Amino acid sequence: MAIRDVKPTRSELILLKARIKLAYTGHKLLKMKRDGLIIEFLKVLKQARDVRAMIVKHFAEAEERIGVAQALEGTIAVQSAAYAISQSTDVKVGTKNIMGVVVPVVEGSMVKKRVDKRGYGLIGVGASIDEAADAYEQLLEDIIKAAEIETTIKKLIQDIEKTKRRVNALEFKVIPELHEVEAFIRLRLEEMERENVFRLKRIKGKGEKAAAAAA
Repeated sequence: MAIRDVKPTRSELILLKARIKLAYTGHKLLKMKRDGLIIEFLKVLKQARDVRAMIVKHFAEAEERIGVAQALEGTIAVQSAAYAISQSTDVKVGTKNIMGVVVPVVEGSMVKKRVDKRGYGLIGVGASIDEAADAYEQLLEDIIKAAEIETTIKKLIQDIEKTKRRVNALEFKVIPELHEVEAFIRLRLEEMERENVFRLKRIKGKGEKAAAAAA
């Protein structure tokens, strides 16, 4: 709000006071939202660290088990079992709300399968292949969870930054400018009041002189 565009009237001062009050209310609410989002972000960040650690762990286990399966059953048998899998994993993406921020909910169906549902049959397939399949299914489940968490983190960071910018704009620009305009209006009203008092005194003085002269 430019001072030159402001009309120094009492009605304008009343409106300005209402705007200042609204700005302080908005500033308080945005700070609460920012702080709440940061708390939620820290929670999700911990989940991200945990799931990343699980991915590293389960990836190593899966690599170890597939190596054992290839050693015991042969590479061709492992590949045949992999090609025989008939049911694919479906990934569904929904949404949920965290303090006004829409974040994804990623769910996978048919990630972990029963042995008899994998499609490669039970006869002629060693336990090492089943163990390798178990390990990779667990790894896939971790990856799906990680996708949800990583996207949630990005969404929260974006909204935290946006909220911080709005808080700073109110705190360091909008509110100080409103107070500056308020001070200007008060000063002009006081000057106008003094001018009116001075004018009335002059009129009164002239009247008294005129009355004295007439007497």
